[in-house]
Amino acid sequence: MTKQTLIETHNRIKPFIHKTPVLTSQLLNEKAGCNLFFKSENFQKMGAFKMRGAANAILSLSEDERQRGVVTHSSGNFAQAVSLAAKKLGVKAYIVMPENAPQVKKDGVKTYDGEIIECESTPQAREATANKIKEEKGATFLHPSNQDEVIYGNSTAAIEFLEEQPNLDVILTPVGGGGLIAGTALAAHYFSNNCKIIGGEPMEADDAYRSLISGKIETNDSFHTIADGLRTHLGNRNFPIIQKYVDKIIRVEEDEIISAMQLIWERMKIVVEPSSAVAFAAVLKNKEEFATKNVGIILSGGNVDVKNLPF
Repeated sequence: MTKQTLIETHNRIKPFIHKTPVLTSQLLNEKAGCNLFFKSENFQKMGAFKMRGAANAILSLSEDERQRGVVTHSSGNFAQAVSLAAKKLGVKAYIVMPENAPQVKKDGVKTYDGEIIECESTPQAREATANKIKEEKGATFLHPSNQDEVIYGNSTAAIEFLEEQPNLDVILTPVGGGGLIAGTALAAHYFSNNCKIIGGEPMEADDAYRSLISGKIETNDSFHTIADGLRTHLGNRNFPIIQKYVDKIIRVEEDEIISAMQLIWERMKIVVEPSSAVAFAAVLKNKEEFATKNVGIILSGGNVDVKNLPF
C-alpha cells in the first residue's frame, strides 16, 4: 500500500460521495480549551463515513463479481452504505441483519433497495448466514471494517480534512471495528506533517484500548454502551495499522458520551449519533492534553433514532 493507492482510491470514489464540510464553534473551542475542527461525515450520503469504504469496495470488483452481487452483515450504517453504493452501480446487495436491528435502520436499507435477510442476533449467526448467501449466490462478501478496500475508502475523509486544515496537530475518531481509525491513520501518515491520531472508545466496549496494551486483538464481554456503532471488535487487516500509526486510545464513560452528544446538538445545531460524540468526549475529558492545539474530530455519522434520544 502506497500514498498513490490512497490518491487513486480518492479519485475513484469522488463521483459517489460528498465532500463533507468542516465546521467550527467558538463556544465549543472555549469549552474545550483548544481549536476544534469537526469533519462532518453526518452529512455524507446515507449519513455516515461508511459510504466511502462501501463505494471503494464495490468499485474495486471485477465486472463478473458485480454481476453476482455483494453480501455483508451489519445492523446499521454499513448495511445502508453497501445498499446505496450497490444501487448506484447497478449491483445486487444482500444484507444480513440481526432480527433485533432498529426498524429505522432496516427501513434505510430498504430505501436503497438492499435485500434484507434476518438472522439471530449473534456474531456467529451473522457470519453463517452471510456465508450461506456467498455460497448460494456467488456474491462477494464485504466486511464493514476489516477489509483493505474499505479501510482505503475510509482514509479519504481524513485526506479531505488535511487538505482543508493542513495544520492539525491531532485527529480523533471513534473506534468500533477499527476501519475508520485505521484509514485515518494511513491518511495522516502519508498526507500530514506529524499529525497524531487518537481514538475515542466507550469504557463499556474498550477492546481496542486493551488490544493496544496486550498486542493482540481483544474482544468485549460487555456491550452496554449507547454508542451502538462501536460494539464491534478490531480485525487482522486494521489492527496492524492501528498498532503502527495510532498514538493512543482514550476511554470515556456513558454520561460523558451523552453530554458531548448533547453539546454538539445544542451548540452546533447538527444531528450526530452517539458514536460520533465519543471522540469529542475524549477531548473534553483530557483538556490539558489538547490545550491550545488544533484538534480535528471526525463526526462519523448522524443516523440516530430521534424518537429515542438520551437527553
